[in-house]
Amino acid sequence: MAEGNPPGVLVIGHVTRDVASASPLGYSYGGTATFASVAARRLGHRVALVTACADEPGLADAIDGVTVVAAPATATTTFENRYTPDGRIQYVRAAAPPIDPGVVPPSWRAAPIVLLGPVAQEVRPDMLGTFPATTTIAATLQGWVRTWDDVTGRVHPVPWRESEAFLDRLDAVVFSPVDVGNDLDLVHRYAAGARLAVVTEASEGGIVWHRGRQFRYPAFMVDEVEPTGAGDAFAVAFAIELHATGDPEHAARFASCVASFVVEGPGATSVPTIDQVRERFRHGRLRPSRS
Repeated sequence: MAEGNPPGVLVIGHVTRDVASASPLGYSYGGTATFASVAARRLGHRVALVTACADEPGLADAIDGVTVVAAPATATTTFENRYTPDGRIQYVRAAAPPIDPGVVPPSWRAAPIVLLGPVAQEVRPDMLGTFPATTTIAATLQGWVRTWDDVTGRVHPVPWRESEAFLDRLDAVVFSPVDVGNDLDLVHRYAAGARLAVVTEASEGGIVWHRGRQFRYPAFMVDEVEPTGAGDAFAVAFAIELHATGDPEHAARFASCVASFVVEGPGATSVPTIDQVRERFRHGRLRPSRS
């Protein structure tokens, strides 16, 4: 796909380097931008990515088949995760700058589906004006509800400062209670303030908030190996199916099916094809619903 042709799905956000001692490079590529782009591509869509990063020769292989426009940066956003008995502690070791809306090629602004996937406060409200009102714009929230210490780089949650500006335009938001520090007041505020929200709860499925009502969708019964990227794949799959059907309940179940594959292996290795998703959607086992 050339820059002159609009993609079917456009993803916007920082690709990241995630420190990984097991990797020969010392890192692997991650971030919502990476996982969502790969998922949309594997689901059969023409996918483009707008990001900001340093020169990354290995990125093309990590997101094979995705057309990329990358604003130049002196560093690629880099995260380090440390796991303790009390949970994950995350650090920002480097950060690329915010993504300027002018970086989006003019023809790509006609993409019917856009996923905003910030990880480090890199997508600003002025990005919303880049697209016509007919565009389905969904977003993950984690990059807007985190900040980090300037000295140590340690990440901690913060309130979403520009929530109203975004929620006035976004067609759907997808987030986890973990993204907002498990603050249930914030979960309710953001979900109730959105046109449509999905609050994901990992193996418990999740809750869709839509037009004053809530309904729970189930998770699929699988053996979890590694959850990284599952929420990102869920978000882009939800946006795709919502755009196609206009049915948020169906879209959530479809996206849950997509995410169920991702947790079965490390990184993007288990992202499914559309045929795999259709088969599991019809015949896969669901976890019992939580009352």
